[in-house]
Amino acid sequence: MPLDVERIRSVRPQNGVHYFASIGSTMTEAQRLATAGAPHGTVILADQQTAGIGRLGREWLSEAEAGIYCSIVLRLPLEPAAIPIASLLAGLATAEAIEKTTQLACDLRWPNDVLIKERKTAGILTQLFDSCVIAGIGINVNQTHFPDGLRTPATSLRLESGGSPQSREDLIINLLGAIDEFARLLVSSGPGAILRAFSAASTYVLDRRVVVEENGCKGTTNGLDSNGFLLLRTEEGRVQRIASGGIRPA
Repeated sequence: MPLDVERIRSVRPQNGVHYFASIGSTMTEAQRLATAGAPHGTVILADQQTAGIGRLGREWLSEAEAGIYCSIVLRLPLEPAAIPIASLLAGLATAEAIEKTTQLACDLRWPNDVLIKERKTAGILTQLFDSCVIAGIGINVNQTHFPDGLRTPATSLRLESGGSPQSREDLIINLLGAIDEFARLLVSSGPGAILRAFSAASTYVLDRRVVVEENGCKGTTNGLDSNGFLLLRTEEGRVQRIASGGIRPA
């Protein structure tokens, strides 16, 4: 069933909501709107993406009318070096929205994965664009199966809820509210508040044995630096900053 966009607009009049039954990528449309001056909180929603973008240019599977595929224009008080904090903020908001809507407990894996029982249910992609941040958020909501061979085992909110369909509208409304909540926290208390909140919500930030996807380096996570990058204590005892790429349990 298509999204009930009018319900979302009626509950969230403060967000400019742009809806597409099908689109190549919501990120591309968000960039176009940002260039035209779209305000903070402008959101692009689609029931299907034909060219969904994941991290490092990978495809984001976008089954029609099954998940949430959205991009949000964020105008945040962040220096360019601290843009990773925007990804942490979006991850916190996504996890809070899922938990509020479904009562399912989430974990956050730096930099952009939302997990339920070590299975990926949502992904975040943030890009600095024309003095703002575009946050692409994909959430597996009502999918009932996933292809084999995914880099991370996937799940959906429906599967984790015993097969009960979940309201995409409720989840989007709660997501937009949570984005506002964490954006206010950033403005009122600074980036450190987002770093502390993410660290408290994630089992991956501290004392977790992991391997870095891109280079195979193994070590133990050692917290976040002031710009939101992950610190890793390698097996040789050095502490290094992970500036790009993802991590997996070692």
